[in-house]
Amino acid sequence: MPRYLYTLVFVLLLPIILLRLLYRAWRAPAYARRWSERFALGGDLRPGGIWVHAVSVGETIAAAPMIRELQARYPELPVTVTCMTPTGSEQIRKLFGDSVGHAYLPYDLPWLQQRFLRRLEPRIGIIMETEVWPNLLAECRASGVPTVLANARLSERSARGYRRIAALARPMFASLDWVAVQTWAEAARFAELGVADSAMTVTGSIKFDIRIDPALRQAAAAWRQGWGARPVWIAASTHQGEDEIILHAQRRILTSEPDALLLLVPRHPERFDSVARLIREAGFGLVRRSEGRDPCPQDQVFLGDSMGELIRFYACADVAFVGGSLVERGGHNYLEPAALGLPILSGPHRFNFTEVADLLEGAGALHGVGNADELAARVLQLLADRRAAEIAGAAGRSVVEANQGALERLLQGVAARLR
Repeated sequence: MPRYLYTLVFVLLLPIILLRLLYRAWRAPAYARRWSERFALGGDLRPGGIWVHAVSVGETIAAAPMIRELQARYPELPVTVTCMTPTGSEQIRKLFGDSVGHAYLPYDLPWLQQRFLRRLEPRIGIIMETEVWPNLLAECRASGVPTVLANARLSERSARGYRRIAALARPMFASLDWVAVQTWAEAARFAELGVADSAMTVTGSIKFDIRIDPALRQAAAAWRQGWGARPVWIAASTHQGEDEIILHAQRRILTSEPDALLLLVPRHPERFDSVARLIREAGFGLVRRSEGRDPCPQDQVFLGDSMGELIRFYACADVAFVGGSLVERGGHNYLEPAALGLPILSGPHRFNFTEVADLLEGAGALHGVGNADELAARVLQLLADRRAAEIAGAAGRSVVEANQGALERLLQGVAARLR
């Protein structure tokens, strides 16, 4: 009964959902295209193989090593990757080209999910992190499609939300065939929400299984060489309300390090233009990645308004601040700068990555800041004390290396459930 009520509410809200899609299309024109796929029509679906769902860019990047391994191990099985956002779609095509099928996942209505599964006929469904939908999982179970929640994470905040709708959430989580969960703390939360112990394994996070291509470091070093000999710090994956704090910190930093360059990379591409206006209005010299030129000495902020280049920007920096943490967004992936050996700074809001942040902080790789003044002071300290920065960076790299192996454990679990 709760799922039927959920479906009824979804149908009643569908006009509002479509109006919101129109609004997003006004801000980001890519949302105006391929609407048919959201109703399980069209799209490049390749039946009879492996289906992977990654909601957006971050999940797609995290899933990429797994998808490549699946392609290598099961060359006879086509792979189809679904997502929910245009930026995720762009990332899928950038990473895999036509080697995988691709479409948007349809809205979570039973008849749309039935149509999607009839067209795709997957031998297994692998859902990244916690992108679970009641009707989707129910229809997978009814169709006999094994479902795996890969690299699963569940913050205490999210768990509290699911507990409020336990009558709907518990059957949904119980319908999963296997959950490859990142940590023991998160496993306990999944168990409270109905996942049986026999259907769950603590595999660790596949995001630890990062391999930094030496060519990336070489390319980044060559790129940075064109900027001149100046200190560089990055504020990555920033959100609305956070950029102002970052720019205030940059102003403080420039009083002591007048040549310092800030690499500012907003989380969402629809904010690129508004952040550029914010930088100009604050009086900073600005260069945008989309302009296709290197920063000049008078440029104080380099805006990363491109997709799929965050790790390249990280590789050019001396110090990394990870965004979504000075505002209540829960933080973002700390492991890419850690794998690159950068000292890491974070705000207090880390609930999406609590365990990873705690590991890095405990090792001395990550330091917390609470406001612009603390951020500026810590950046200046690390820029001035290169030995301290190197020790913090080496500690982060050690944490990453010590926790690798989750990808192989995940692939073994997928193999056991591939019908």
